[in-house]
Amino acid sequence: MTTMRAAERREQERREYNAYLSECPGHQLLATLSDKWVTLVLNALADGPRRFSELSRTIPGASQKMLSQTVRKLERDGLISRTVTPSVPVRVDYELTALGESLLPVQRAIKTWAEAHIEEVHKARTEYDDRAC
Repeated sequence: MTTMRAAERREQERREYNAYLSECPGHQLLATLSDKWVTLVLNALADGPRRFSELSRTIPGASQKMLSQTVRKLERDGLISRTVTPSVPVRVDYELTALGESLLPVQRAIKTWAEAHIEEVHKARTEYDDRAC
């Protein structure tokens, strides 16, 4: 009986923690921003608007499906805007919104930090792996 109550309590704690995470602003946005394709699209648009085909050429390795999903996600979050110009073929341009532009200094700071400390991280990983064996 006690084991069942403990299991029920752990399950309740897990549900409460997951509810907390789903409402936490940092967790909500970090889940999106940590996606490698999101970072690459934001970086590609930092220099100005681009057509989908330009984004595709600028971001090698991204499938059309992945790129489409990523720009939709960013548009939904208000980080980029999509402008459709009726023509033959239809022209679709993407660009950073003010909200998206406000994220660039944060993204650049993380990149700068990573470049400055990657050797230390590699060293720590090696030391950890050596101890684990």
